[in-house]
Amino acid sequence: MNADKISLWKLFTLFLRIGSTAFGGFMALIAMVESYVVERYKLLTLEEMLDGVSLATMLPGPVAVNTVAYVGYRLHGIPGAMVCFVGVMLPSFLLMLALSVAYFTWGQLPLISKLFMGFIPAVTAIIFVVAWNMGRKAILGIYEALIALVAAALMVWQGGASVSLAIIAGSGLIGWLVFGGAIAAVEVKPKENKPAEKFSKLISVAFASIALSIPFWYSNVTLLSKLFITLASMSLFLFGGGYVFIPLIQTIVVETNGWLTQQEFVDAIAMGQVTPGPILISVVFIGYKVAGFVGALVATMGIFLPPALVMIASSHLLACIKHSLILKAVLKGIRPAVIGMIVAAVIALAMTASPHWASILIFSAALLAQIKFKLDVIWIMPVAGLAGILFY
Repeated sequence: MNADKISLWKLFTLFLRIGSTAFGGFMALIAMVESYVVERYKLLTLEEMLDGVSLATMLPGPVAVNTVAYVGYRLHGIPGAMVCFVGVMLPSFLLMLALSVAYFTWGQLPLISKLFMGFIPAVTAIIFVVAWNMGRKAILGIYEALIALVAAALMVWQGGASVSLAIIAGSGLIGWLVFGGAIAAVEVKPKENKPAEKFSKLISVAFASIALSIPFWYSNVTLLSKLFITLASMSLFLFGGGYVFIPLIQTIVVETNGWLTQQEFVDAIAMGQVTPGPILISVVFIGYKVAGFVGALVATMGIFLPPALVMIASSHLLACIKHSLILKAVLKGIRPAVIGMIVAAVIALAMTASPHWASILIFSAALLAQIKFKLDVIWIMPVAGLAGILFY
């Protein structure tokens, strides 16, 4: 399949499929996007994918969702970014909404913990395979191997948003120094303002207008506006992924505004972990508690939409300067660092798995299913969840 031949509808259904199976946090979602977009359908090259992950790491917002926006933009401009964004978010939004309704109707859901215990070893295997495939293609010399190794060691040893940013900056500097060679400024000619580009801008304005006007469709305008503005402003200060952001959300949601109790917040995070997609989908629970379905929708847009728009703008800038020899050298240093960070995610996720024989069994089966039988992850995750319910 070629990027020029894939329609917006096929792009939407592809990311809807990815969003339905990407259990296990942001790195699992990135791994599945790479599996489909690079390995299976060859819509982007591995280098382009790694550049998107690098850019998403440096910008505010959920890394995985920002990467999805980048992929969509590279394939179909602003409309592509939007259909990928909606497609990947829709399954986790609907599932989280259903869990929220069930929670406030019947109370806590203990079955969730066993389901998640089955997901963890399977997701670990999925990310491991992606890291291995990426490493074989991107780590071609001793310098790339050392960068990847140091990045993985730093993330395992220290971790955190500041370390992630330091790794990206440091590896970019090393790339410039080691791979720079002859440096020349490349003049980039401005693109023609074609009718398709004008149409893309029109769609983006319409999408943003509709999204931002939704709070005013509801009678409780003040509360919904406060919910949206609170989460949107926080989202622009989110660096390093959802787990880094949880303490700030807890302070604002529980202590400052009193929208949730402490126990409800803990349960919301637990539900976010067992739904596909980013853990910050937990804001659906917050929004539903505050103002029902419309509140859930407003909260989701507040936390995900502003960083996605920043990512789209930055992706356009990256496309304009991609021929710079300096940028090529910097990215050549950053790409193996991203792979090292993915390896660190495999180690960190494996350490959270339950010390039980079933964890080894699920991990091994998921590994075999991918390497030997090339089985789609859409079949691996449900079986892993069922195994978790049966064995733990």
